[in-house]
Amino acid sequence: MNDVHIEHGTTLRLGEARITFQRTLRIPDDGRSYPLPPGLGCFPLRRVADYAARVPDGWAAKGGVFLPMYQREAMWLSFGGAGPHALKVGIGKVCAVSGEPWRDGLRSSPQDYVVTGAQPWLDGIASDEGTIRQFVAMPLGMGYTVEAQVTGEETHGGIQLQAYAPKPGRLVGRDRLSRGAVFELACAGPPPACSAPTPRRRIGAMGLAAGGRMKQKVYPDPHGLDTWDLDASARVFVHIVNSELWREITGEEPPATPVTARSYASAGLPWFELYDERAPTLAPTETLAKIKSVKELDADKFGSVLQDDAPVSPGPIRKLLHAGLDELRVSDGEW
Repeated sequence: MNDVHIEHGTTLRLGEARITFQRTLRIPDDGRSYPLPPGLGCFPLRRVADYAARVPDGWAAKGGVFLPMYQREAMWLSFGGAGPHALKVGIGKVCAVSGEPWRDGLRSSPQDYVVTGAQPWLDGIASDEGTIRQFVAMPLGMGYTVEAQVTGEETHGGIQLQAYAPKPGRLVGRDRLSRGAVFELACAGPPPACSAPTPRRRIGAMGLAAGGRMKQKVYPDPHGLDTWDLDASARVFVHIVNSELWREITGEEPPATPVTARSYASAGLPWFELYDERAPTLAPTETLAKIKSVKELDADKFGSVLQDDAPVSPGPIRKLLHAGLDELRVSDGEW
């Protein structure tokens, strides 16, 4: 099964699981652990198949979808849908939870997936107990991505997702949480008709690197590995392009550059905190714990920091209650 669709130009549906890619603030990488930043609207999604004559070489074979990001821009993934699913999240075909190479199926030791519903969102790689390092876009070929640091290569880039449904009759649906959109940013609609092809190229393809630290737990599977139907999965390859390549492929303008963490905090706008003190968290793997951030790699490569990472004082923090914690005892191709 590979029941993958785009809904409303912004929501990815894998079977009955729903994923949106949220624009957000890039938090400072200053050694502090920040609260959850807001969602500032969805990144638009387009099908590779609709632009097969324009996308870089190799994309058509992988299929999937693509979205635009600016260099050093941050994102978070929001999960929902009809009932819990086991969801694998790869970045450059490196597991964002365990740091291991991508593979089909599910593993519990170390756990290499999240459970939607129990895990309402994921903002970065699981780098420490109770904290993550934010997902930040960087060009391929510069050695900044998690893929480059783990594998020594930057071959894949993008994001890989695979959702496994529960076995029939095992689970009932649960409501999702939402950090919501703080600003009303327009979400793009369906893609326009594709005009004449232009030369294909790989320049402009992006992967995900590590940014600042954020308070966020990655929860153990509350249902158990045997809950998930390994014969009922849907997967998709999410390519990431920079703003120039997005314009070249689609003819559309990318979303505006997001506001900075400093300007957001200066305006006194809210951040978020999930009330989950009773919930356990996965222990980080050694692989992801030693990943260097964009700021650290800047210092290694250039002897200085190339981005504004001055500390900010978060404004009001809104607490979100995780009700589900009471129970915590598109076309596809060749990847």
